Amino acid sequence: MPNSVVPYKGQEYAKLKKACLHRRALFEDSLFPAVNETLFYTRAPPEGVVWKRPKEICSNPQLFVDGISSRDLHQGSLGNCWLVAAASCLATEPSVWKKVIPNYKEQDWDPKRPEKYAGIFHFRFWRFGSWLDVVIDDRLPTRNGRLLFCSSTDPNEFWCALLEKAYAKLNGCYETMEGGNTSEALVDFTGGISEPVSLDEENIATDLEKKKKLFKSLMKAHSRGSLISCSIKPSSGEEMELQMPCGLVKGHAYGVTDIKPVHLGTGLLSIFKTKKLYMIRMRNPWGSTEWCGPWSDGSEEWKQVGRGERENMGVTVRDDGEFWMSFDDFCQYFTDLVVCRRINTNLLSIHKTWVEAMLFGEWILNENPLKNRSGGCSNNRATFLQNPQFAFDISLEHDSALICLQQDDKRAQRKSGSGGNLAMGFDLFQVEQNRKYRMHTVQSKVASSTYINSRSIVHRAELQQGKYVIVPTTFQPGVTGNFLIRLFTDKSSHLREMTKDQPTPSFWKRIVGYPVLVTSINVYSAAGLALPGSVKAPDVYAKISCEGQKVKSRVHPASSSPEFDLGGIFYRKKPQKPVKIEIWVKGFLRDTLLGSTKVMADPEAMDKSEVLRLDPAVPGASAGSIAVRTSSSRELAAL
Repeated sequence: MPNSVVPYKGQEYAKLKKACLHRRALFEDSLFPAVNETLFYTRAPPEGVVWKRPKEICSNPQLFVDGISSRDLHQGSLGNCWLVAAASCLATEPSVWKKVIPNYKEQDWDPKRPEKYAGIFHFRFWRFGSWLDVVIDDRLPTRNGRLLFCSSTDPNEFWCALLEKAYAKLNGCYETMEGGNTSEALVDFTGGISEPVSLDEENIATDLEKKKKLFKSLMKAHSRGSLISCSIKPSSGEEMELQMPCGLVKGHAYGVTDIKPVHLGTGLLSIFKTKKLYMIRMRNPWGSTEWCGPWSDGSEEWKQVGRGERENMGVTVRDDGEFWMSFDDFCQYFTDLVVCRRINTNLLSIHKTWVEAMLFGEWILNENPLKNRSGGCSNNRATFLQNPQFAFDISLEHDSALICLQQDDKRAQRKSGSGGNLAMGFDLFQVEQNRKYRMHTVQSKVASSTYINSRSIVHRAELQQGKYVIVPTTFQPGVTGNFLIRLFTDKSSHLREMTKDQPTPSFWKRIVGYPVLVTSINVYSAAGLALPGSVKAPDVYAKISCEGQKVKSRVHPASSSPEFDLGGIFYRKKPQKPVKIEIWVKGFLRDTLLGSTKVMADPEAMDKSEVLRLDPAVPGASAGSIAVRTSSSRELAAL
């Protein structure tokens, strides 16, 4: 992913700090001033709010006290548990927080050189394809001498309060952060991909195999720096943040801070490690109110774990908001999980690497159907294919494709009365191998995302070799907005937007002949193929030829009934000429034509599936059949 850093609103940290040191004045941010409007936009702040610099709050302010920890954070009076939970996850992964809090040692207070402090900080967040460097001053809202919003357990520590202020600036003010999705903040902290897991809908609690698979997946993701959050969905009519008898809070975001198998037993039993229990650790952003069931702080179950193991796990008996629970209980109570994966694109890594492609697009409304790019979802048959279309290639026989559709964040627009996300999603189609121009008829759909008003939507698809088209849409037609497509595959996918509807006519082409007919052919299976002698199941491939153009399938090894799924689309000058379909044997002395058939373009009868007999070209070869789907239409004329 791009590593370029863009100064937010043109404010460059180094230049601003240098100017302040030259003037011997502390930085005051005119773009995010210490006024009431910076706090709230729909209500007045509480009485007695005073903006103070850390030096006015304590005598020895520091960014970190004894390092950074998920236990540092306390939510405060703002309803932004989703952000604080994400920050708790952030604190557990040094490679992540050191990017969000760049050159932190240079930013910190230096008691030996107080003249080098300028009251200015900067933080970095990933937004819509770029890392934004957000500059703030150190004035923080307080009431009765205490921080009004997010604070640290140690009164001398300020990294979380300053991080929250930078994020508030990015989003317009503090109040815009009330209510949100943890996955949004996790993506902003990492530039990764947030994949949701619905524990209740997938019945994880009652399916032992699914549960084991999920635990291994989460443990692997956590070990590779992924950030994980979870929550309990309130039932219909229940209040948000309602505390359950077990201590858990519904509609509340928790940060997952560790996940591991725990060895039970003390003394000699702990040496042999005869039994393991799957465990997960979480933190409540409130800094209190913990799980009070089995394996909670101070519970009898911990007597089954040796002292050394407990110390390694960081087990405490303080009401600090952090607690352990068994994975069985976790799956029983929690309903939603978000795993923000940092996709590895480093080609030198020993772990699985992905190749990323990223393109921006727009949903634009236009009265001209050929220029309209806001056709709505596939329910809108007349306008659906007017949406933007993006083609990519799968070159491997099988490949995993991770597709992320992201819309521009609108949280900062809440102050003006808007700021809601668009309901969006996408469909994925497999198209003809040689397609160069936009689809005007719906092709074979291979995958669909859900449609939801989320900032980003992720879908993982297992794809075969071929060419595919992503059609990102809003749910309703006529809705405008910007979006970003991120595609991760094992091999380069050559993602590109298809903008042309047909071949571009030229003066020379009009003289020598311009295409008058479009013919689409799909060869999707062959049966009964065999050669004489000992060759029972040859390696075969298919080829389609038309007016000097051709498409070729991959080789199907040792198959007498290969499934080709080979498609070609041809813009034809001579529709009376046939299209030839051929089946070839690979490596039989040399490539040998096993059989062929000719398909005539008949606009009246070709829009259906046909089974055609092979005409064997090799003496003694048995005849087979080819299943062909063809369509012929005057598509160019219709355009």
